[in-house]
Amino acid sequence: MIKEIQLRVNLIEELKEDILLYKASKQLGIDPKEIAAVKVLLKSIDARKKDVIFNYKVAVYIDEAVPEKSDYIFDYQDVSAAKEIHIIGFGPAGMYAALRCVELGYKPIVLERGKNVQDRRRDLKAINQDHIVHEDSNYCFGEGGAGTYSDGKLYTRSLKRGDVRRIFENLVYHGTSEQILVDAHPHIGTNKLPKIVQNIRETILKFGGEIHFGTRVVDFVVQNNKLRAIQLQNGQEMTVNAVILATGHSARDIYELLHKKEIRMKAKSFAMGVRVEHPQEIIDQIQYHCSGERHELLPPAAYSLVQQVNNRGVYSFCMCPGGFIVPAATANGEVVVNGMSPSRRNNKFANSGIVVELDIDRDFKKYESFGALKGLEFQKDLEKTSFYAGGRSQQAPAQRLVDFVDGKLSTDLNSTSYQPGLNSAPLHSLLPKIIGSRLRKGFAAFGEKMHGYYTNEANIIGVESRTSSPINIPRKENLEHTDIDGLFPCGEGGGYAGGIVSAAMDGERCAEAAIAKF
Repeated sequence: MIKEIQLRVNLIEELKEDILLYKASKQLGIDPKEIAAVKVLLKSIDARKKDVIFNYKVAVYIDEAVPEKSDYIFDYQDVSAAKEIHIIGFGPAGMYAALRCVELGYKPIVLERGKNVQDRRRDLKAINQDHIVHEDSNYCFGEGGAGTYSDGKLYTRSLKRGDVRRIFENLVYHGTSEQILVDAHPHIGTNKLPKIVQNIRETILKFGGEIHFGTRVVDFVVQNNKLRAIQLQNGQEMTVNAVILATGHSARDIYELLHKKEIRMKAKSFAMGVRVEHPQEIIDQIQYHCSGERHELLPPAAYSLVQQVNNRGVYSFCMCPGGFIVPAATANGEVVVNGMSPSRRNNKFANSGIVVELDIDRDFKKYESFGALKGLEFQKDLEKTSFYAGGRSQQAPAQRLVDFVDGKLSTDLNSTSYQPGLNSAPLHSLLPKIIGSRLRKGFAAFGEKMHGYYTNEANIIGVESRTSSPINIPRKENLEHTDIDGLFPCGEGGGYAGGIVSAAMDGERCAEAAIAKF
């Protein structure tokens, strides 16, 4: 017999051996000897009150053995001589589209503009230390996409788009810790993700798929509303049957190419703002109600905040406890910031994007002449402003938090995890009013919700502009473009995902849809 139950464990109890077995037997009213195993299905932390509690959802096996194998079997097969599906981009959507093609007996031909994970490191060093952005190899472009050098957050609300558990099990198959299967808010860590990405690549190659790095697509050959071929930067033309377009939300040249060729797109709403960085100790003390260091059993604290300001949402985005802020620009002449954390989340800073919802129909009147690209052009302008305010390098403009709300230039700044460095700048006046004024009110409101959050010990750093795609590439129910036969917009770049897991699920769905065309 197997029974699923909920258990609550305090910090003192958590240190005790076999505490789950003891609590399960007591709750079920049976002898502990009758329990073969207690398997943790889900674990979360409840820190709403002073006494922090661990919540467990467990499966109790009563006189029954725990199955050794997962319910998921990834049956990859040799596809070296199979029909081909072309995939543009090798981020989470492209990787999982390729894996699904191999599972279903089709050969993925992956075209990735950037480098493999090992070679990307040199270009990331160039951004951080020399302020040089390699436009095809950076924190956004290259093997694994923006997800590779990120926190590796796996939490998603996109539960209706696919099988989340299947994505998690596949990550475990490729070397991720099984802990992601039980944590309520799982993450992998930027130090471990590159190896997982490499393992996925090796699976695809082992079973006959192809992956071409340093290969940028520059044109689509469309005849009678059907995609016939793609042209590469080196002049090569490749005939195609079906193309999964998984280029991510920062491949602006692809959007511009589609716009030039009058392939239907539409502008969509998105969010922009800044990244705020506190000492992790402050966030720990707020969230865990402690005056000193957090308890050894507790992870670095995270937070999630939202506030309505003038009929718009102001909210935290991609919160990274114990993390780093990194330069996420994809071209020289722009400054973009993002956050990441290592697996242990052991850095002394906590950072989070704090962003404002933007309405594509009301906020971009000045950019209407750009049509579907109007949100993208707004992004560009703000990133250029950030570049000049930072000192015309990858230094980022920054301000102490209270100074920002008070409209006061900071005479000095706090220490930071942002390696290229910070430059004091009046972000309160540089940000457009639709963003800046709401952020100022939002931060003040957050200080009421989290006492100690609103402090000049925190920096705000600009700009956080790549939260999601400002463009949607429309598709039919079969996931094919509404007008172009054989083109399957996919993942974040198409406007259909918002993170690693949702992008991976959409990649699988697009692979299945493309194969259905055959």
